[in-house]
Amino acid sequence: MARTHRLTWLYVGREYLISFVVAFLFFFFLFFLNQILVMAEEIFSKKVAFWDVVRLIVYSLPIVIAFSFPFGSLVGALMAVGRLSSDNELLAFGSLGVPPRQLLLPMLVLGVAFSAISFVTNDYFLPLGNLRFAEVYRRVLYSNPGLELEPYSVKRFENTTIITGAVDGRQLRDILIVDKSVEGNRRIITAAAARLDESPEQGGIVSLSLDHVFSQLSYPRDGDRFDYTLSDSMVYTILLKNISTVSIGGLTPSTMSSADVWKQIRQKSKEQEASQKQKDEKLGGLSLGLSGGLRAAELALAADPGRIGAERAAVETLWRNLTAERARSVGDLSLQSYRVEFHRKFSMPIGCLVFAFFAFPVGVRARRSGRTVGFGVGLFVAIVYWGLLVAGQTFGVRMSLSPALSMWFPDAIVLLAGAIFFITGARR
Repeated sequence: MARTHRLTWLYVGREYLISFVVAFLFFFFLFFLNQILVMAEEIFSKKVAFWDVVRLIVYSLPIVIAFSFPFGSLVGALMAVGRLSSDNELLAFGSLGVPPRQLLLPMLVLGVAFSAISFVTNDYFLPLGNLRFAEVYRRVLYSNPGLELEPYSVKRFENTTIITGAVDGRQLRDILIVDKSVEGNRRIITAAAARLDESPEQGGIVSLSLDHVFSQLSYPRDGDRFDYTLSDSMVYTILLKNISTVSIGGLTPSTMSSADVWKQIRQKSKEQEASQKQKDEKLGGLSLGLSGGLRAAELALAADPGRIGAERAAVETLWRNLTAERARSVGDLSLQSYRVEFHRKFSMPIGCLVFAFFAFPVGVRARRSGRTVGFGVGLFVAIVYWGLLVAGQTFGVRMSLSPALSMWFPDAIVLLAGAIFFITGARR
């Protein structure tokens, strides 16, 4: 009996593995084609050297592989079980006394293996590929600024708008820069020419060396007041993350390893706790000050009722300060995104195992055209799962939904559906 089960495991496992390879290649080329189309508009059309293009493509592969594994596991399992069911091989196994759990076991084992590979790809090779992508892209960007600053175009960043004229190699002609400071002051800079240079002192900084510069700074809060300067040269710095976070592979939670994300979560949590502690202490001081001000006002009014105006103004000032401090947010908005991403790094690879469990009872029901039905059902479930994943990530970051709930909810839904199909199938 042990040998029979071993042969059964090998047979079912081989069927699943073959179907997985087919499904994986389908999703790989689907995501890869999407990546190529995105890069074609941003990079390929800008006369970048051939080998630099090859390197950029290679370094962008980890994210394609990381997304292809879970969906390949789902569709591959459905195709494999559907084929076994449509050819009545599952019925033959049952007639020989092989229980369904022995058929499910090799699929779960392979699901665990696929989950491990997907996690390693997402957790190690994706950050590494992103860093290498950034290195190549920066080098190409410095020699070909047209990658980001196209000729005769308008480029908008966070608080900066750059309008360019002709682009000749590393030289930009007739450039106009409009930016806005935190205080709301607006600056307009015009230059006859500019060059894109990397700042050697600070990594991640790009400098625009401007020639024949006119600069005007206006102060809207001061009416019509403005200042202007004329200079032969000027250096205008831009953070790389403000140019194109996706293009240059900036370090975001999605491109960091789970260990690095966890370190950031702990650090940001400590900083937030310290800020909250300072806020609580300040609120306590303001509350005591308000109580003291009220008592002082009562004593002053009892002694001289004519001072009601001055005492009221003092108390109102204390109250406004207290209200403003209570309304002041000390939370780090990026902390939630790090927490959501930390859970996503585990939930999505685990999806390979969850999909394998889900596919078995569903695929058993495919009596005709097993592979075709399995492929169609797999695509439908993959689309639903992807939608739930995107919705969970959106709600988790923007609406502060529980990170664990938002990222594990899609897996829980698929697992629950698989359990229901498994139980109802066993009763039939």
